[in-house]
Amino acid sequence: MNVGIIGSGTMGSGIAQVAATSGCTVKLYDTNQAALDKAKASLEKILNRLIEKGRIDTEEKNRIQSNISYVDSLKDLADSNLTIEAIIENLDIKKKVFSELESYVSEDCIIASNTSSLSIASIAASLEKPERCVGIHFFNPAPLMKLVEVIPAIQTSNEVLNKSIQTISDWKKVVAVAKDTPGFIVNRVARPFYGESLRIYEEGLADFATIDYSLKSLGGFRMGPFELMDFIGNDVNYTVTETVFTAFYFDPRYKPAFTQKRFAEAGYLGRKSGKGYYDYSEGAVKPEPTKDAVLSEAIFNRVLVMLINEAADALFLNIASAEDIDNAMTKGVNYPKGLLAWADEKGIDWCVSKLDELYNEYHEDRYRCSPLLRKMNRGNKTFF
Repeated sequence: MNVGIIGSGTMGSGIAQVAATSGCTVKLYDTNQAALDKAKASLEKILNRLIEKGRIDTEEKNRIQSNISYVDSLKDLADSNLTIEAIIENLDIKKKVFSELESYVSEDCIIASNTSSLSIASIAASLEKPERCVGIHFFNPAPLMKLVEVIPAIQTSNEVLNKSIQTISDWKKVVAVAKDTPGFIVNRVARPFYGESLRIYEEGLADFATIDYSLKSLGGFRMGPFELMDFIGNDVNYTVTETVFTAFYFDPRYKPAFTQKRFAEAGYLGRKSGKGYYDYSEGAVKPEPTKDAVLSEAIFNRVLVMLINEAADALFLNIASAEDIDNAMTKGVNYPKGLLAWADEKGIDWCVSKLDELYNEYHEDRYRCSPLLRKMNRGNKTFF
């Protein structure tokens, strides 16, 4: 298969590596020659590291590298069977690129976007043949993360959807099919991990270190929400939250936090700027959490039940199947358990009770219980 990748940044380069490793002939396109050179050097470094770890040998390294060529003209992607765009999250720019690309590729070439939150239907509308367009959303770093969300637009043909699923499966990835709604599965369902943690901080209930400690020690999350926001970048994470909030017609469930906005405005972006919720300068000492069992349990339960509620609502609104929702969270963002399986474990009655407690305390629509949870509780049902 001939695969064209548009954009040689971290994500585009990672997708190129995945496709090349699976035996595809890949052309990595970028208008910036320096970016292409950087991508080539980065791949060399990554593959050498894999050799050191004993994951591949020199022959395999050479095979992967020989499968990738670096091009600076969109016309060079003309022989592609599949193209995946991984450029800036700007709808107008993506539409312009897709419209030009379509004039070069064959009629049966699949044109896909790696967008994490933009409408696939809007992107597809820029094409003469919108039925060939689909969302194929990888997670960073693409070679390591198992999950890929495949998102059909309302225009996408069944043939294109099925071919896309088969291709990504052949690349040894776990596919989760999602409806074309803001944030798809992961970026929608994960919002409370950040948003509710920020809310807990803003209420003065706990500091960053204590909230992170509570979710890691009781929930088994690899990183706490503030550590993760610092890792992602407060500017990036805030923009995603703001985008989802706006796209959902300002549903209070996705409301951004002023704390994160101010940190982003101050340039406290996290690891990449040297300071975020934590100080990453040389010699800086990370603050100690308050290890209070009652407080930690309250924090963990509040964030968890909001995550479960979001996952249940995604199922209620047919965003994806229960299996795909849980796979998306465990394989896309490394959650210790699927949220719907976690709901079964805690008990649906526990979930409804905790959400009602929050709603009765705040009387905010943010804490409304998913109708699906209420219905399941009445029928004494479980997700699995």
